[in-house]
Amino acid sequence: MPRSEALVFPRRERSEDRRKEAEQRKLLDEFFDHATLIAVSRLVNQGQFDSIDFPIATGKEGGVFRATRGNEYRAVKIYRISNTTFRHLPPYALEELRHQTSVRNFGGLIFGWTRREHTILGRLTDAGVRVPRPFAHLRNMLVMEFIGDERGAAPRLKDSVVDDPAGLYETLVHQIRAMVMNAHLVHGDLSPYNTLYWDQQVVLIDVAQAIDSAHPQALHLLERDVTNYARYLGKLGFEVDPGEFLRAVGADSIRPAGPTE
Repeated sequence: MPRSEALVFPRRERSEDRRKEAEQRKLLDEFFDHATLIAVSRLVNQGQFDSIDFPIATGKEGGVFRATRGNEYRAVKIYRISNTTFRHLPPYALEELRHQTSVRNFGGLIFGWTRREHTILGRLTDAGVRVPRPFAHLRNMLVMEFIGDERGAAPRLKDSVVDDPAGLYETLVHQIRAMVMNAHLVHGDLSPYNTLYWDQQVVLIDVAQAIDSAHPQALHLLERDVTNYARYLGKLGFEVDPGEFLRAVGADSIRPAGPTE
């Protein structure tokens, strides 16, 4: 086995069960081609992590894996390099990405998208928004804070038991308001599906599609974000008016540069 491949799903984490071995081999083939394995080795040499242990979640755009660094864990997000990935990316964010880079091939755009997510995570962290703290990026790989503990990764909000819906609402208001008012960003795709819930706090994820609050579509997208949460809170028995929610997160501060499309 090549040394770089041995850094992914190391033997100590492998089950003897043949089905699981087959699943891990499939993931190796899907995500860890030769170039990605070289990138893994480079990140290990940089001290970002010691090994990639197992997948946390996989989807059409890519996958997130738990990695080990000494006695702590990190998360490694790997985007698939294919045109299929772009079919699931919002056009407004993809347009911004194309303005930011002169590259037009799929690989170059995916690398740019990874770099974009790293940058936005840093911007949100500096603004006091609870997101996974970014550590590094290379090609289509993003290394960031692992949300969870030795028992496993934090669940998505949609899969969590919420004992205090009113407290959840206040937490959401605080986080989204910090995003709008401090980072001057609008996520645009917030929902219980891409929000983690850990220690009764929300952690916002999948931020690469976030746009500046001056974008023409910013107010419309913010309204969609809070409506998604308001609908979820209603299912928990906590009714909140989307308009009130929108004002609470600082929507009145948004002054789009042009008409909403």
